[in-house]
Amino acid sequence: MADVSKVGPPLSQASGYGIVLGLGFAFALGMIATTWALKRYHNEVQTSEAFSTAGRTVKSGLVASAVVSSWTWAATLLQSSGVAYNYGVSGPFWYASGATVQIILFATLAIELKRRAPNAHTFLEAVRARYGMVTHLVFLTFGLVTNILVTAMLLTGGSAVVQSLTGVPTAAACFLLPIGVVLYTMFGGIKATFLTDYVHTVMILIIIFIFAFTTYATNDILGSPGRVYERIVAAAKAHPVEGNTDGSYLTMHSKEGAIFFVINIVGNFGTVFLDNGYYNKAIAASPVDALPGYVMGGLSWFAIPWLCATTMGLAALALENNPVFPTYPGRIPSHEVSAGLVLPHAATALLGKGGASATLLLIFMAVTSASSAELIAVSSIFTYDIYQTYINPKASGKFLIRMSHVSCVVYSIIMASFSTGLYYAGIGMGYIYLMMGCIISSAVIPATLTLVWKDQNWVAAAASPVLGLICALIAWLTTAKSQCGSLSVECTGSNYPMLAGNVAALLSPIVFVPVFTLIFGRQNYDWQSMKNIRRGDDTDIIRRSSVASGAVDPELVPGSEHRSQAEEEAEVAHLNKAAKIARSLTVFMTIALLVLWPMPMYGASYVFSKKFFTGWVVVGIMWLFFSTLCVGIFPVWQGRKTAAHTIKSMFLDLTGKRKPTLQGRVQEVGDEDDSGSATPEEKVATKTG
Repeated sequence: MADVSKVGPPLSQASGYGIVLGLGFAFALGMIATTWALKRYHNEVQTSEAFSTAGRTVKSGLVASAVVSSWTWAATLLQSSGVAYNYGVSGPFWYASGATVQIILFATLAIELKRRAPNAHTFLEAVRARYGMVTHLVFLTFGLVTNILVTAMLLTGGSAVVQSLTGVPTAAACFLLPIGVVLYTMFGGIKATFLTDYVHTVMILIIIFIFAFTTYATNDILGSPGRVYERIVAAAKAHPVEGNTDGSYLTMHSKEGAIFFVINIVGNFGTVFLDNGYYNKAIAASPVDALPGYVMGGLSWFAIPWLCATTMGLAALALENNPVFPTYPGRIPSHEVSAGLVLPHAATALLGKGGASATLLLIFMAVTSASSAELIAVSSIFTYDIYQTYINPKASGKFLIRMSHVSCVVYSIIMASFSTGLYYAGIGMGYIYLMMGCIISSAVIPATLTLVWKDQNWVAAAASPVLGLICALIAWLTTAKSQCGSLSVECTGSNYPMLAGNVAALLSPIVFVPVFTLIFGRQNYDWQSMKNIRRGDDTDIIRRSSVASGAVDPELVPGSEHRSQAEEEAEVAHLNKAAKIARSLTVFMTIALLVLWPMPMYGASYVFSKKFFTGWVVVGIMWLFFSTLCVGIFPVWQGRKTAAHTIKSMFLDLTGKRKPTLQGRVQEVGDEDDSGSATPEEKVATKTG
């Protein structure tokens, strides 16, 4: 077997440092400029509310692109390609369907959180308002552990790819990848996350299109679905897949693929329903945009792992017996598959240094966009659930902002160090991905019932996650011990122990919650204490900005304006309607993606024909075009008035024809003595911004 390390990486270390540091600083500078423009032309001030909630005014297009970007981890691209390499076409589908339903189902929780706790900054605030300190601390622990595992997975996967493609030491990559993310997140808060998520998503989509069209249309060795099909058939004859129909890579009937599917769906419930980053986006969305944003985001995301992994995982199988493949004449070693190196090897084989560069850019975008969401999630938890709740309840907006900044820096340093330790311990992205459900999923059901069931009491909510974790660890480790006789990383990371631990974690609270609710009595909660959660006090920041610049009116700062009772009643009515739609839609989509589409194909043990495989690929490409429409074009269309207003204002400002006024509008120089009223277009633009 060839030693890839002797061949050397396809790109230089300078390229690696250039992309990791250069792009990071470029995004940071872009966000500094954007923050300045929003303040100057749209009356936006970086208050504590704006930092963590973006004024609760984000539209559905940006919500959808942010969901896609946040859910497109390094694992989305790397782990899915690995399961395609191991199990064939079933792997990408099981990955995509098993992780899409959580986003679609989460739309229901997003609506419920906005209905029950309209002023909350984190989901944990709602937990504390309902149950008190003990339960709050339990969920605080599970929430932070979720963020830690996700961030560790991002950094271990991303650093492994950077090291493989450029030779940059893994430890250096772990510490350098977060730098740009920390800078632009500190300057722009969650709005920076939304805006950079959009850019990241568009670039990820473009690169996946390049890979797909290269593999299925232009590559000299492959170049068509038919050629790929023929090479995959030959690969199955050379090394058939145990548990697949006829050993074929071209069937949905895969025993190991189905086991991975269960592990995948269980683990991803935890990383969505317990990750405060997704609640942050739900909170930041305007009431009318939360539901469509999450549904569009979930359906758009499906095509990314499905098409990317089907393309790159199968391309690796088709090319690994060709001298262009990095590991030729051997197969990819299992530890490299677990580390996520199937995709970069396939890209290098397809496009040479261009493919390596595209992969490096792709993984950089995936890692940094998701890392930004994790930074906001952790900073919100530290600021509102730790600092304001237990340290300084009377903290002003100024100090809340300061704590958010401090927590971003400290968390990034801790996680870079932790990820480096995992690397030296021999634990990679694939292991963390499979293991995370064992650790966190026991809190999923109690967390969900907190927002949808009035009778769950605090004992059931607090005890069930802890007892579920104990059950999961016992099931996981005893299965590993009985199967292998040891508790090595390789054994505990295999499918059957992970399956036992993940299922025990998710399902054990089904027993614990009813038992504790019956023993200690139903709570019969009235939801009122959640509604009493208060927003941050940002009057000092707004007043200081107004005095300093003379261009900020507190009543016009997004998220700080006072709403009439009629507006609040209309919002509640809309959310009630959205809640009903969400329940029906999410149930239908879940059944469609998990049962109606894949199960008949699994039960029939069908092996794809060449024509069917070609259709499978075409549907994937068409779905990615749909995703591009939803999260690439639609957000621009929604924000066209704001963008036009900003560009026009900047041009007039630079040419000296207009300047900002006290009301945050722009006005022609020399017209200061008029009534000061804005034109209808300016009012619309200001409101839109």
